[in-house]
Amino acid sequence: MGKPVEAAEPLKVGIIGCGAIIAQYLTNFRRLDQIELVAVADLDPVRAQAVADDYDGVRAVSVDELLAADDVDLVLNLTIPAAHADVALKAIAAGKSVYGEKPLAATTAEAQQVLAAAREAGVVVGCAPDTVLGTGIQTARKAIDDGLIGAPISATATMVTPGHERWHPNPDFYYQPGGGPLLDMGPYYVSALVTLLGPVVSVIGAASHTRNERTIGSGPRVGETVPVNIDSHVTGVLVHASGALSTLFMSFDAVKSKSPNLEIHGECGSLVVPDPNHFDGDVQLFALGAEDWQTLPVSAGYVDSGRGFGIADLAATPPGSEPRAGGQLAYHALEVMESVLASANSGSAVQIQSTAARPEAVELTTLAAQIAEVSS
Repeated sequence: MGKPVEAAEPLKVGIIGCGAIIAQYLTNFRRLDQIELVAVADLDPVRAQAVADDYDGVRAVSVDELLAADDVDLVLNLTIPAAHADVALKAIAAGKSVYGEKPLAATTAEAQQVLAAAREAGVVVGCAPDTVLGTGIQTARKAIDDGLIGAPISATATMVTPGHERWHPNPDFYYQPGGGPLLDMGPYYVSALVTLLGPVVSVIGAASHTRNERTIGSGPRVGETVPVNIDSHVTGVLVHASGALSTLFMSFDAVKSKSPNLEIHGECGSLVVPDPNHFDGDVQLFALGAEDWQTLPVSAGYVDSGRGFGIADLAATPPGSEPRAGGQLAYHALEVMESVLASANSGSAVQIQSTAARPEAVELTTLAAQIAEVSS
């Protein structure tokens, strides 16, 4: 894939799932000429209708009607993780490409079914997070590619919060199988690590939890307790094919960390990388022999990007090529996370069976340039 280019025609998108996350997609869809939103559906028709009322040219329909619609090219799957595979498979069976919120599916077994069905149907699978396409991760990627830290040796990825129940009115699924800090937030970090350092070949993990129940801190269920049926503190070491070692620290138990969300260390320098849950942020370099950290100029990635840019990138990807925020990367990240948890349970290292090509870098691209660029 070369530099992403404008699709010949806007990709017509239908959204299934009209929960809180949809607002971020809608904001960016209005800015992206590559995408035309045509329909929305939700198990709650009122929520779907509210979106249609606020977005010109969009109709609220049932899930079955959306899947059958001739004018929907791609289904954006914003359902809960447990439903990701089922909705994706139905969309693929209807002959539509699909782009999902993370993770690709609740398990690698389900994700395999999705990718196999897509190959058979000749449609494309994309998956969040597309934060890796923003200027934060991509500027760090360029610094590595330009040799500013020499050969990468290691990375640390840190995500610490005392728990989503403190702010989320319905946090139950975070503490059930398929939830937890690694599967919830890990896709941002693992996708960034693969984008920066390449695929993972083996992992070893350990995990624990401190409480058997959590108390909801806001909303109509405030004070209600929910059971904890997963490990809420996970650590892991990822061995990359390049030989670099990444250390994960993902917690719903600890309170706060002063450590950067991502650090990359090489033989000639170290990088502080912005939060991979965000699209931008400063990249800092401490070069061997330097006296202080240096903030690098923004040099790569989609400028002023946000959720939905991965779909625009998919729309501009040549047929037969894997999108940068594609199913192969999402599957590899899911297998890495699932294997860290399996290793924590068994006490043994786990070999990663899948691989994913390190996605091609994103040149520094403004929104206007992205829309106007034409394939040469």
